[in-house]
Amino acid sequence: MPHENPDQNCGTSSPALHPADRIQKFFVRPFFLTLTIGLPFCTFKGLFGLAAIRAGTPSDPLLAGVGWLVVTWATIDFVMNAVRAAGDLLHMPTPLEYCTLAEVGRLVHRPLVFLACDTLLSFSIICLMLWSGWITQQTPVETFLWYSATTLNLISISLVSLYNEATRAA
Repeated sequence: MPHENPDQNCGTSSPALHPADRIQKFFVRPFFLTLTIGLPFCTFKGLFGLAAIRAGTPSDPLLAGVGWLVVTWATIDFVMNAVRAAGDLLHMPTPLEYCTLAEVGRLVHRPLVFLACDTLLSFSIICLMLWSGWITQQTPVETFLWYSATTLNLISISLVSLYNEATRAA
């Protein structure tokens, strides 16, 4: 019987699987989820933190402090995602969730609820960057990172939606 958890099956697939099932399995693999959701969200958080540090230093040290907390949060989440992706590519289960909030959620047996909260916070950070005008103050490298993260995130959502609709219609 195949495993339901993509971390446990380590990306192995049965030759009897329909090709469409293999595509669906790829979309839920930790590597794909990390590349298209986790790392882009870490990028958004990190760039927001850097913008807050710039905006807060030296006029508003509290804002700069919040910025440093967000950069730290983004860095920890980045490492957690990298561990999940590496574990998936090496066919090894990993003990970590995708982010710190989901890890806290695991303690209360609700990692997906906390992961959803992390998603809400990440989207809120995107909105704050846009509406605050901080997005216009990014360096060229930061702008490249922002565009790359946005592209990965949005294109992957579109691909998964397109695939799901195509299989539903078939």
